[in-house]
Amino acid sequence: MSGSTAAPPAGIAVTGVSVRYREIVALDDVHLTVAPGRVTALIGMNGSGKSTLFKSITGMVRPTAGEVTIGGQTPAAARRRGLVGYVPQSEDIDAAFPVSVREVVMMGRYGHLGITRRPRAADHAAVDAALARVELSDLGERQIGELSGGQRKRAFVARGIAQDARVLLLDEPFAGVDKKSEATIVRLLRELAADGRTVLVSTHDLHALPTLADEAVLLLRRVVFQGSVSEALRPEMLGRAFGLEFPGDHAA
Repeated sequence: MSGSTAAPPAGIAVTGVSVRYREIVALDDVHLTVAPGRVTALIGMNGSGKSTLFKSITGMVRPTAGEVTIGGQTPAAARRRGLVGYVPQSEDIDAAFPVSVREVVMMGRYGHLGITRRPRAADHAAVDAALARVELSDLGERQIGELSGGQRKRAFVARGIAQDARVLLLDEPFAGVDKKSEATIVRLLRELAADGRTVLVSTHDLHALPTLADEAVLLLRRVVFQGSVSEALRPEMLGRAFGLEFPGDHAA
């Protein structure tokens, strides 16, 4: 028994969200619900608004219209409570900066540290467990810049695990990673969803979708489809998400 009470599930609700960058419409009246206990894949071409949607959910971008709630709270409140873990496409970490893999993962524990900001035994244990889950225990003291792309991505996933975030957002986590890292990340996301977490992951890897996700969302500045992976992978559905049309699209 861990001695801690499990946090209640926290889902994502996006209601009528639009985002404009001057004259550019990045998101247009997006409605989306992401439920706990599932892996939801976000699919769309470059420029479809995936990264903007992630930033709206985390509160890094303020919508022009509409609202986002996480477990019924604003993104800012959810982040203060440590509910949200975010793995962006690329981390702004200087490869030469002398920070170890363990220290990067420990960053996920900052919200749990006391007033002294000194890690306690429970924090070190959480980091050890997170490193083990991403299969990086033997590289904990390695400088983060020395890792391969796939290993580095796994380290940032470990940071979210150590944080004990109830909502995990991953923006293109498979881009440029090796097959071992991809398989490890897929396994982890499935396990985390089974633990009751909410997992939203954007990906271009359509072949991995049936293994990765319980459902898929197709985005082209607005949600054009949300439902089963098998339905999302139909050519006519993908065509709409990628700005193409197929015969019969306009049929009743």
